[in-house]
Amino acid sequence: MRAEAQTGTQAESRAEAMAQAITNHPALLSFWDFQEEAGSDRVAKGPHGYRLREMDGPIARADDGVFGPYAADMTFGQWFNLPRAECPALNFHGLEGHLTLIAWVKRAGRVNTECQAIAGMWNESNKKRQYCMFMDLSIWDSADQVCGHVSSVGGPTPGYIYCMTTAIGGTAVSKEEWHAIAFTYDGVHAKVYLDGELDPRKEFNPYLYDGGLFDGGEDGADFTVGSVDRSGEAGNRYVGLMGGLAVFNQALTEDEIRSLSKH
Repeated sequence: MRAEAQTGTQAESRAEAMAQAITNHPALLSFWDFQEEAGSDRVAKGPHGYRLREMDGPIARADDGVFGPYAADMTFGQWFNLPRAECPALNFHGLEGHLTLIAWVKRAGRVNTECQAIAGMWNESNKKRQYCMFMDLSIWDSADQVCGHVSSVGGPTPGYIYCMTTAIGGTAVSKEEWHAIAFTYDGVHAKVYLDGELDPRKEFNPYLYDGGLFDGGEDGADFTVGSVDRSGEAGNRYVGLMGGLAVFNQALTEDEIRSLSKH
């Protein structure tokens, strides 16, 4: 029992240290640890205390967290929404739209029925795509990998019916286990990371994309977590636990991502 208690205390200390490193990073915009109870907004720590709103009913807490005892338990169709007008700092666009998203996820052990959006500003219905981290995109011979979608045009990639411009990792991400997944864009390359390490794939990670990000304007996409924005409806829904989400206004280095991701 004493050894177990020490192990638990050590894990808590590591989680606290990692959370402090995230909140102290000079490029941090918002960091959600998902400790709030169901029925509550999830409020970010850091310079911008943006509030994620539950969609499709209260999102339960699971007793299985990363930055504390809990995580958001997202069932099929549930997601979080942050209206565009309320989060100007997350509206990355143009050639200077540099960013990093890091999310801590435990995917549910279900048969994949559609690609799963993790977080971003991405409205497909109104051709207002900007950026979004996905899993299971199912394009370019991908399935369970981490993907970092970028768009400079808002609509489908010319010559295709979908947006095809994305970084795609080389490793299938297991289910029912915690993973830190990350996506960066520096105006030239999109990159994705798995558990703190660049997950290389020839031609796709790093992914050359020097066109910048689309400017959705005042009526552009909301910032969403666990879904894309389809004008108030859910799409590309994530299922599983969400233990943390951090957004930065720079493309962090691999060393930085490694140090902030390890748990």
